[in-house]
Amino acid sequence: MVQLTLPKNSTIQKGKHWPAPEGADPKNVRQFRVYRYDPDSGENPRWDTYDLDTSQFGPMALHAIIYIKDNVDSTLTFRRSCREGVCGSCAMNIDGRNTIACTKPLDEIKSKVISISPLPHQAVIKDLVPDLNNFYAQHAAMQPYLKTTTAAPDKEWKQSIEDREKLDGLYECILCASCSTACPSYWWNGDKYLGPAALLQAYRWLIDSRDEATGERLDALEDPFRLYRCHTIMNCTQVCPKGLNPAKAIGAIKQMLVEREV
Repeated sequence: MVQLTLPKNSTIQKGKHWPAPEGADPKNVRQFRVYRYDPDSGENPRWDTYDLDTSQFGPMALHAIIYIKDNVDSTLTFRRSCREGVCGSCAMNIDGRNTIACTKPLDEIKSKVISISPLPHQAVIKDLVPDLNNFYAQHAAMQPYLKTTTAAPDKEWKQSIEDREKLDGLYECILCASCSTACPSYWWNGDKYLGPAALLQAYRWLIDSRDEATGERLDALEDPFRLYRCHTIMNCTQVCPKGLNPAKAIGAIKQMLVEREV
């Protein structure tokens, strides 16, 4: 019989329980189960439970998390840069689904206990903060900027209305990583497969009529792992908080590669 040994800190323990404040109306109390992990402590991760009076904060999941930080447990660590020009920072897994906490209404969550954890299958820096260095490096590798050989115009690179409309559904990506961290192929091959977010950005520049490096960009993607690990599972499209369709963009890149060989 095979005996498997789990790696250190792989088993999540039961954590602390923070009861609702005295005098709270039971009708307003909801229970939040939050993932806690501090790698520097040497301890296993745990689920801490908070019974919160929802009348004391706003309607979104992020409001609850901020309330915990400010009023219940100041040690809770998470990212958020809402209204500070860095949209997407508060991405996490809420009630089993990747999303951004600032736009996730608590009223939509029907579970008795609301579970909140970091984006899945990424190393955890602390609590709800995943390590996204690889994710950002993959985005940078797509060279997300205009590449041209023609001399720059005096004022601007002109683009027709029709060509500009082709970018709709692509440029709106906020790099929250919800799509890539929901993709099983990215879980298995995240060091080689670029993932839905990076490939969506790649396609955004591939079809930009002003860009003059289409061949170079396609050459960089024609690889068994960088592009072709996508198996059209569609998790990326289902979880995108902006309603974008990375799977469609990936399919379009594959089509471009096929057509240039004809």
